Amino acid sequence: MRTSLQSLCNSFIESRDTIKETFFWGSSYIYPVAAAVFVDKRVTADRERLEMCGDILKENTGFFSNFRNYVKLPMISMMAVSSDPEEKLKKALAVYELLKQHFFSSTYLPLASMTISDYIEPVHYEVVARRTRRIYDLMKQEHPFLTSGEDSVFAALLALSNASDEVIVQNTEECFDILKPQFFSSNAVQSLSHVLALCEGDTEMKCNRAMKLFYKLKDQGYKYGTGYELATLGVLAMLPADLDTIADDIVQVAEFLASQRGYGMLGMTKRQRLMHAGLIVTSDYLDQNTSMQAAAVSSTISLIIAQQTAMCAAIAASAAASNSANN
Repeated sequence: MRTSLQSLCNSFIESRDTIKETFFWGSSYIYPVAAAVFVDKRVTADRERLEMCGDILKENTGFFSNFRNYVKLPMISMMAVSSDPEEKLKKALAVYELLKQHFFSSTYLPLASMTISDYIEPVHYEVVARRTRRIYDLMKQEHPFLTSGEDSVFAALLALSNASDEVIVQNTEECFDILKPQFFSSNAVQSLSHVLALCEGDTEMKCNRAMKLFYKLKDQGYKYGTGYELATLGVLAMLPADLDTIADDIVQVAEFLASQRGYGMLGMTKRQRLMHAGLIVTSDYLDQNTSMQAAAVSSTISLIIAQQTAMCAAIAASAAASNSANN
């Protein structure tokens, strides 16, 4: 394993354990995706800073706030990697209030708010909120039974694209039509299609790369998950590297994780482990400190937004899995 990837693996495990020790009441599903937030920013979780951000969240939101539900730990992590946690939360709450004017309150709106507040100036919040609803409605029009509250996160990130609303949804649908025969879960394919739609390139080429990577991993004995994990597969397929190299990287990281506490026989499933490996590998290829403006989305920045979309899918699904396990 190359040095940069090994370093991120070590940081991932250290951050996961620190988050778990700080918030011992959390879920084993949530700790790894919260740790991935730190890996993206090339920092390691610090207990005092996590506690401080937890206190800031508690002081600025009510007990029943959706900011304090199952996605609480990833949002605390997003605050902790920020240079100004209070300002980050303030901006997220401002976006959230605008999104609530267009959506019913849900678990997923805070996640969308926390994510998109990083990428646009406050003067553009209202425009993006309205556009998010418009894109969501177009998605719902195409898939009335598939599209639900969690898709508001995808719609919010798709709203950062320079493409028109109609083109965005058309690209998503083209990807969906190509990929649906390959997988059982229509919801998972829709999430994967959203991620691919954010990336530049020919639709058929993007879908082909996703499928080729899927089968390259399968040939090595690593079947990538076909549920919510598919969103991260889309970003991995679009990384600027040879697919054989990407597949080898994923396998190496997955093997490393298999030797770590929490990933053994009684820990995470092989598919969850593979998805976490995918998050780490993606971070190794992308510089998450790249600055972006909504008005200038380059190929690299589009890929970074796609990664954030996949991360949100992983967080939302991990939260749902945690909720299901608790019930």
